Amino acid sequence: MSAVVAVIDDLREESDELDALVRGLDAGAWCGPTPAARWTVAHQIAHLSWTDEVALLAATEPDRFGDEVAKALAAPETFVDEAADVLVAAHAPDALLVRWREGRQRLDKVLRDAPAGTRIPWYGPPMSIASMATARLMETWAHGQDIADALGVTRPPTARLRHVARIGVRARNYAYAVRGITAPEEEFRVELHTPDGEMIAYGPEGAAQRITGPLLDFCLLVTQRAHRSDLAVTAEGREADQWLGIAQAFAGPPGPGRLPRAEPDGHR
Repeated sequence: MSAVVAVIDDLREESDELDALVRGLDAGAWCGPTPAARWTVAHQIAHLSWTDEVALLAATEPDRFGDEVAKALAAPETFVDEAADVLVAAHAPDALLVRWREGRQRLDKVLRDAPAGTRIPWYGPPMSIASMATARLMETWAHGQDIADALGVTRPPTARLRHVARIGVRARNYAYAVRGITAPEEEFRVELHTPDGEMIAYGPEGAAQRITGPLLDFCLLVTQRAHRSDLAVTAEGREADQWLGIAQAFAGPPGPGRLPRAEPDGHR
């Protein structure tokens, strides 16, 4: 099996797992709040549906996708929220779920059928097929985490988190650039530990700037699904420490991140 097919298969599994989590929800749960400000469970699925459709447009009609980029540039802080609001207003939960399913199935076929070497335009640099599938998996996992948190569900980490970690590492320089900061020239060493004790490593072994911690915690950090102070991810070196404060695995402007969890006495 090729690496491209493997990541597309993992994207399908990640989507199916989230689908199973939401398919039996009642109308009240769909309208329930999630950790993302002002977003309900329905908004989370609407966003995934919209981004799958935009990715499909980028892969099949790049000129029309240019119009979407123009919309994003015209309203960088609001275009994502506005797209989710439109779909939530237009669709009941059952219809929204069907739309997400149909869109991700179409995207799955396009990614599998794309010729080797295809590059897909995106809001950041153009992506290979494998990178686009990885980005879609990262988004699906991250928004699925918001839904799981809203429902009080604990999702066991899977091997698919390797893809999320990889895109988080590869997006290091983007996190600096989107904030107008010059990225360090040297590579960092990132060492992440899976629940079964395996180590996943990126960067040169002898690098002075080092990040270590659990794989799950690093993924929560780079997708901004938890505050750094609530995670067991540590940095050695000033520049590595700075990166942990700005890391993001997603394209677009810096996100607001999450507040630290409240302490038992109510203080943060």
